[in-house]
Amino acid sequence: MKRVDLPILRWIPAYSSDDARGDLAAGLTIGVMLVPQSMAYAILAGVPAIYGLYASLVPLLVYVVLGTSRHLAVGITALDSLIVIAALSAIADPFSDGFVGLALLLAVMAGTIQVAMGLARFGFVVALLSRPVISGFTAAAAVTIGISQIESLLGLSLVGPSDVFSTLFETATTLGRVEPVSAIIGIAGIVLLLVLRRFAPRLPAPLLAVVAATAAVHLLGLTSYGVSVVGDVPTGLPAPTLPRIDLGHVRQLLPAAITLSLVQFMSVISLGKVFAARHGYRVDPNRELVALGALNVLGAVFRSVPVSGSFSRSAVGERAGGRTAMANAVAAAVVALTLLFLTPLFRSLPVPVLASIIIVAAFGMVDVAELRTLLRAKRIDGLIALLTFVATIILGIQNGVIVGIFASVVAILLRISRPHVAELGRLPGTSAFRNLARNPSAERVPGLHIVRFDASLGFANADFLDEYLTGTAVADPTVHTVLVDASSVNDLDMTAAGVLLETSRRLSAAGRRLAFFGVKGPVRDVMQAAGLTEALGADALFLDGEAAAACLSRSTGDRSA
Repeated sequence: MKRVDLPILRWIPAYSSDDARGDLAAGLTIGVMLVPQSMAYAILAGVPAIYGLYASLVPLLVYVVLGTSRHLAVGITALDSLIVIAALSAIADPFSDGFVGLALLLAVMAGTIQVAMGLARFGFVVALLSRPVISGFTAAAAVTIGISQIESLLGLSLVGPSDVFSTLFETATTLGRVEPVSAIIGIAGIVLLLVLRRFAPRLPAPLLAVVAATAAVHLLGLTSYGVSVVGDVPTGLPAPTLPRIDLGHVRQLLPAAITLSLVQFMSVISLGKVFAARHGYRVDPNRELVALGALNVLGAVFRSVPVSGSFSRSAVGERAGGRTAMANAVAAAVVALTLLFLTPLFRSLPVPVLASIIIVAAFGMVDVAELRTLLRAKRIDGLIALLTFVATIILGIQNGVIVGIFASVVAILLRISRPHVAELGRLPGTSAFRNLARNPSAERVPGLHIVRFDASLGFANADFLDEYLTGTAVADPTVHTVLVDASSVNDLDMTAAGVLLETSRRLSAAGRRLAFFGVKGPVRDVMQAAGLTEALGADALFLDGEAAAACLSRSTGDRSA
C-alpha cells in the first residue's frame, strides 16, 4: 500500500521537546492576539463576532497537517474580510443569516478552486499577481479597510454608499452626530495600540485594549451614553454543518471566489517564502494551495468564513520562538477555551475598540517604502502599483485586481515588443564587446554596426527588429555590415526568422549585409529551417564576436559555421 505523503509526517517524527517549548510559547502568544483580532475582522467581514472565533479553530488544525510552512500563522485576516464584505454586501444585508450563509459558501468556492489548482500543479499562476500589483492592491485595501471603520469608531450611522469617497464625504458632513464617548473609546484604543507597539511590542496590545475598554464600559455603564457593544456571544464549539449551495449564488460569487483564491494564495506563499528563506527550508506552492483550499472548505463546514495567512501573527509567533506549524494548534486551543468558557465576558465589548484594532492593523499594511522602491528601481513597476492602488480605491477590490493584472500583462507585452537593444563596441586591448552607452571606453569597429537584442525574437517584436536593423544600417554610410550578437537570444520563432530573411534581402539591396555571432543551437535550427542560414551564407555565422569582427572588418580571418 502506498504511504500517504502528508507534510506533517515529514517533520513530526523529529519533533523535540525544544520544538514543543517554542511552539507552546508562540501558540499562546498568537492565540491571545488572535481572539480580539478575529472578532474585529469578523465584524469587518459583515458577520457576527463569533464567526471570527470559529474561523480561528478548525482551519488552524488543518494547516498543521497539510501546510508546508513552519512559521505561517493562519486565520481570518483584514484583507480576506474586505473581499468578503465587498463581494456579498450587494447580495445580502451584512450580519443577516443570508449574508453569513453566503460567506460560508464563498469560503467553500475559494477553497475548491485552490484545491483544484494545487492538484493540477497550477501554483505558477501566482505570477499573475506581480509584486507591483500586490503592493498597490494591499495599500488600497488597507486604506479602504481603515476608512470603512470610521463609522464604528465614531459611533456614526452612515446611510450612503460604502465606498471610500462617499464614506469620507458623509463623515465630514455628519460630524455633529458623533457619539462623544464612542469616539473617545475608539481614539483611545488607537493611541494605546500605537504606544504599546512602539514601546512594548511584546505585549498583546489588542487584548489589553479589549480588556480595558470592556471593563470601562461594564463598570461605568457606558452603553447608556450610546456606546455600541458586541452583545451576547454564543458559548460552545461550532457544530458541523454543510453550507447551503445555490447555483444562482455560485454564479454571482464566482468572480469574487477567483479573486479571493488568488489573493489568499499570493499572501500565503509570499509569507511562507519569507520565513522559509530566513530559516533555511522550502515551501511547496502546490501543496500550499491544497492546504489553503482544504482549510477553507473544511473550515466552512465548521462555520468558518474565508481564512488565509497573517503576516503580523506569523511575525509575532516567530519572535516568540515558534519552531513548527504546531503553534497553530496551540493557538486553536486558546480559541477553543475562549469559546467554551470566556465568551460571556465579551458581552460589554465596545465596537469602537474593535474598529481601532482594525484601523491600526490596516494602516500597518501600507508599505510606503515598498512603493518608493518600485518607483526608484523600475518606474513602470511603480506606475503599475500606483495604477492598481487608484483602481482599487475607485473601482473596488475585484476590478482593482483585474486592472492591475491587465496593466502587468500590457507592460510585459510592451517589453517583449520593444526589447532592450544595445550597440556594442570593443574594449581596448581585449576581445570583449560591451554596451557603448554604459562603457565610454569601448570603441566601434570600423564598418560594423554591432548590436545585441536582450530578448527572444518572435512575432511580437519582429517588426521592431526589422525597423531597427534596416534603419541603423542604411542611415550610416560607413556601415557595410550589421552584426548581431545573438548570445542573449534564447528563442526564435518562424515569424521572426521570416522577417530576418526579408531584412537580409533589403540590406543586401542597399549594399549591406547581415551577420550573426554566438547563435545558440535551437535558434540556429530555426534559422536553417526558415532558409535564413542559406540566404545569409555560411560565412555570415561566427562563433564569437572577435572572430566576426576580425573577418568582417578586413574581409579575412577565422570564421566558423
